[in-house]
Amino acid sequence: MRLRKKHWARPELEASDIVIYDKYGHCGKWREEFENNNPIHLELGCGMGGHISQRAIKDRNVNFIGIDLKDEVVVYALRKVMASFEGIERAKDINARLIVLNIMLIDNVFGKDEIDRIYINFCNPWPKKSHNKRRLTYTKFLQSYKKFLKPNGEIWFKTDDVDLFNDSQEYFKEAGFSIEFITYDLHNSGFEGNVVTEYESKFTAMGMKTMFLVARLK
Repeated sequence: MRLRKKHWARPELEASDIVIYDKYGHCGKWREEFENNNPIHLELGCGMGGHISQRAIKDRNVNFIGIDLKDEVVVYALRKVMASFEGIERAKDINARLIVLNIMLIDNVFGKDEIDRIYINFCNPWPKKSHNKRRLTYTKFLQSYKKFLKPNGEIWFKTDDVDLFNDSQEYFKEAGFSIEFITYDLHNSGFEGNVVTEYESKFTAMGMKTMFLVARLK
């Protein structure tokens, strides 16, 4: 779906201290940005911010970074994060940052071993065979993530697309990850620690099942 241009989105993002535009200048220095040594979790494709805003307010001992492609999407993520931290204005007191970025350009945004966990929630399944290489779980992307994911770091992956889920299991194995947990029905699996996204809530209500795995970098 094509997003309508929102000319007010960029000024609103630029006015916020938790939106980072100098992303390459932070490579290897993200703990300085947060002013602490807490673990850093990265969400690839944060959408309108339902997931990152919930996680950040629930776990103040972890730093969270969300990435998405369009100003018109990230501006809503910004609003959700700020609503979760209502009454808190200083960036140093908010354990979340947002970046507008094409994930294909993620190299050199983060330094070696800088990220402890990656979340990939309901990414585009790119079902055509010729488009599979655009999947965020495709082997070439996983190889890029390994440049900044810590040894024994995890990727938490959720989807409602069976073909993507099955193919991704092979991608993770090819890229040197071990699958530590896997389920084809997350909400009935007993797994603790899930945060329900906007998309997930909508389609669960329609009877669709969420598939989920945890992959660990060997």
